[in-house]
Amino acid sequence: MAEYLVLALVLLGVLIAGTVGLVVPRLRRRPEPPLPRTEVDTRAEEDLAGPPVEAPESDLSTGVLVEPPPVIEAPAVEVPEPTAGRLVRLRSRLSRSQNVFGKGLLGLLARDHLDEDVWEEIEDSLITADVGVDATRDIVDRLRERTRVLGTRSASELRALLAAELVNALDPSLDRSLRTAPKDGVPAVVLVVGVNGAGKTTTCGKIARVLVADGRSVLLGAADTFRAAAADQLETWGSRVGAETVRGPEAADPASVAFDAVKRGIDTGVDTVLIDTAGRLQNKIGLMDELGKVKRVVEKQGPIDETLLILDATTGQNGLEQARVFTEVVNVTGVVLTKLDGTAKGGIVIAVQRKLGIPVKLVGLGEGKDDLAPFDPAQFVDALLGTEATGRDA
Repeated sequence: MAEYLVLALVLLGVLIAGTVGLVVPRLRRRPEPPLPRTEVDTRAEEDLAGPPVEAPESDLSTGVLVEPPPVIEAPAVEVPEPTAGRLVRLRSRLSRSQNVFGKGLLGLLARDHLDEDVWEEIEDSLITADVGVDATRDIVDRLRERTRVLGTRSASELRALLAAELVNALDPSLDRSLRTAPKDGVPAVVLVVGVNGAGKTTTCGKIARVLVADGRSVLLGAADTFRAAAADQLETWGSRVGAETVRGPEAADPASVAFDAVKRGIDTGVDTVLIDTAGRLQNKIGLMDELGKVKRVVEKQGPIDETLLILDATTGQNGLEQARVFTEVVNVTGVVLTKLDGTAKGGIVIAVQRKLGIPVKLVGLGEGKDDLAPFDPAQFVDALLGTEATGRDA
C-alpha cells in the first residue's frame, strides 16, 4: 500500500514540473517596444494616403448626402470672319484646275500658229474639265473669231480674251445672292438637299457659318433622321456659332422635324432656319417622294426661300442628272459645289448653269470650317487661270 502511495506522489511531481516548464517561459516574454517613426516612413505613409478627401455635404433636413453638381463649361462661341473676299483668299486651292485652264489653255493659245489641231486640243481640254460639249463649242468658236479679228498674241491679251469667254459662259447676270432675310416676322427658310456622300451635313454646318459671318441669326433643323450621327454632327456645328438645333428621335418623320424647326424659328425670332435633309440617290423614287413631303409640310407655315443642292465637283457630268431630278422634286434655286479643291474639273460650274439655268451660289474649296465661299464668276475665273501663265501678281 505504501509503495502505491509513493508511486502516485512521484507521478504527481513529474506532472507539476512539466506544467511549470511550459508556463514560465511564456510569462517571461514581454512585448517589444515599437520602432521609432522616422521622417522617411512618415512621408511614405502620407504619400500612400493621398490628399485629404472632403466628405460631401449633407442635407440638414434629411441627412442624405448631397453630391455637388458637376461644373460644365459652355463651349466658346466662334465669330467667323465676314465672307466678302473669301473666294479671293482661297484661290490657291484651285491649283489642279489651274493646270487645265491656266497652264493648259493659255499655253495652247500662245502658240505661234493656231491651226485646227491646236483648236481641237483646246476643245479637248475644256471637255476634260467638265465644261460640257455644247458650252465648249461656243467658247472655242468665240475665241477663234476674236483672236482672228483682233490678232492678239501677248499673254496678257490672250488671258483677257479667255477670261471674258469663261465669265460669259458662267452667265454673270444670274442672281447668286442667298435669300436669307426674314419677312414680316417670319424667318427665311433654307432647305439643303443632295445625294449620299456629297458631304451634305458638313456643308450645311458650313453654310450656317456663312450666314452667321454675314450677320444672320440661324436655327438648324436636323431632318436627316436616317443617320444616328447626323443630328449630333449638325448640333456640333451649330453650337460653335451659337445656333440652336432642333432635332427629333432617331428614325423620326423628317417632315415633322422640319416643321418643328420652322415653328421654333418663328417663336424665337431668328433670321434664318436652315434645314438639313437626308442624303438620297436621285433614282430612288420613294426617297425623292419623301423629300417632296418635307417641302410640302414646311410650306404650311410659309414659303421655302432657298433650296440649295449640294453637288460634289468630283462626280462630273453625273452631277447634272442629280441636279435635274432634285430640281423637279423640290425646285432647286441654287447649287453649292463642294470639293473643288480636289479636282481638275472646275468646268462643272459652267455645265451646271448652262444645262439647268441654276446658279452656283457657294463653292467649297477645302476641308476647313470656313472654306466655303460665295461664288463670283469673275473672281472664280481669275482663280482658275492662275498667275503663272501671265506673271501677274495674285
